[in-house]
Amino acid sequence: MMTTAVPPAAPAAAPARTSSMAQALNAALRDAMREDPAVHVLGEDVGALGGVFRITDGLTAEFGPDRCLDTPLAEAGILGTAVGMAMYGLRPVVEMQFDAFAYPALEQLFSHVAKMRNRTAGRLPMPITVRIPYGGGIGGVEHHSDASEAYYASTPGLHVVTPATVADAYGLLRASIASDDPVVFLEPKRMYWGKDGFDPAVPVEPIGTAVLRRTGTSAVLITYGPSLPVCLEAAEVARAEGWDLAVLDLRTLVPFDDETVCRVVRSLGRAVVVHEATGFGGTGAEIAARVTERCFHHLAAPVLRVTGFDIPYPPPMLEHHHLPGVDRILDAVARLQWED
Repeated sequence: MMTTAVPPAAPAAAPARTSSMAQALNAALRDAMREDPAVHVLGEDVGALGGVFRITDGLTAEFGPDRCLDTPLAEAGILGTAVGMAMYGLRPVVEMQFDAFAYPALEQLFSHVAKMRNRTAGRLPMPITVRIPYGGGIGGVEHHSDASEAYYASTPGLHVVTPATVADAYGLLRASIASDDPVVFLEPKRMYWGKDGFDPAVPVEPIGTAVLRRTGTSAVLITYGPSLPVCLEAAEVARAEGWDLAVLDLRTLVPFDDETVCRVVRSLGRAVVVHEATGFGGTGAEIAARVTERCFHHLAAPVLRVTGFDIPYPPPMLEHHHLPGVDRILDAVARLQWED
């Protein structure tokens, strides 16, 4: 049975009042390692270098190379090692350097990490957190900008979490590390360096809880991760068109917060799902189906989707065409049926 972890108590010493998402993630790892000697970090270049995005900066210096360790360039081996560590009572946190670099480890993730607790009738938990920088917007080349959340969300046995704020980055990573179920923790890499107020003493909503980031009366934009800022911008621009758009941040794809999503959709009757990943077979398709099944008699229009195109991720000079933007979102809103 999958469990929902509650973030542990915040540490006494809080980081700086304003932090980037990268700093908040680093603080979450550091605080978890300080409080629980079972927490180990492993991955490519996570040690002395501090990771390619410096998320693990300083951890080896404080905790030593046995608890923050560099691994060979072998993703299947990294995750397979984490399975063994978890079986012996540790809480490994694995970093996959880029989203598409994680694909060699999918066999370990699908066949063992996701199934082990069920296979042992709950006797053997898998407290593994797999951190994956994902999404575009950084001018990255092929294999550096994938949005692969649908693979993980469709795999029973995994939690799938993706923060979109600095506070959520800290709180949800702490909750993920504390969970006895495996968590795929998707980090929107283009949001690493945006700064916001951050106080670890203020608890965030637990895993499996969506948050309404903006209220509205016309329709709701349902989104997560790197698409949240775009949706908030679109909602502001929509004022000029006479639309008052709500913005719902899912925060967790699995377990899915049907209660909050359906409550908002039923109250407004119109919804658009927005994400970077491809549309066909994407997470947005599942969200639209769930909303339609549960809210059909409250809908004034079909649930629409704004997604990346159904192509491999394009070269950097074309990614602004590929990624959902304000214009594409507002075009979808305009296609909703506004006749009552």
